[in-house]
Parts: sequence; C-alpha cells; structure tokens
Amino acid sequence: MIEVRLFATLREGRGKIIFLEGDKFRCGRDVFEHFRIPEEEVSIFLINGFHSKPEDPVKEGDILALFPPVGGG
Repeated sequence: MIEVRLFATLREGRGKIIFLEGDKFRCGRDVFEHFRIPEEEVSIFLINGFHSKPEDPVKEGDILALFPPVGGG
C-alpha cells in the first residue's frame, strides 16, 4: 500500500488520508492523475518526508504528502 496524505484544498471531495495499491503506481505523477490533480495545483510534494518531483518513483510502503500553493499576507 501507498499512503497518500492530502492537505488544505486538495482534500476537498477526496479525503485526508487515502491508501492505494502500491503496484499500480510508478511515480508521483501517476498518483496526481489518479486523483485528477493537475501538477500546477501541487506546490509541495513529499515522498517519505523528502521533497520530491512528480517523476520520482514511488513504491510499496511509501508515504506521499501533497500540498497546494499557500496564500496569505
């Protein structure tokens, strides 16, 4: 299983923590596509707590965290 943690607006209509079959996803981009999240809507992408790129590989047991751009002032 891959654990996917979505934050802020990315949770809307999706949930907070979702578990996916690890063997169905090769990279972070595959997970984005599964949730229909455009890459430009993900500002920070972590695999096991490390900053990662959408093309970085994911494997069984990984924990992914996706954060949208943060606004404020």
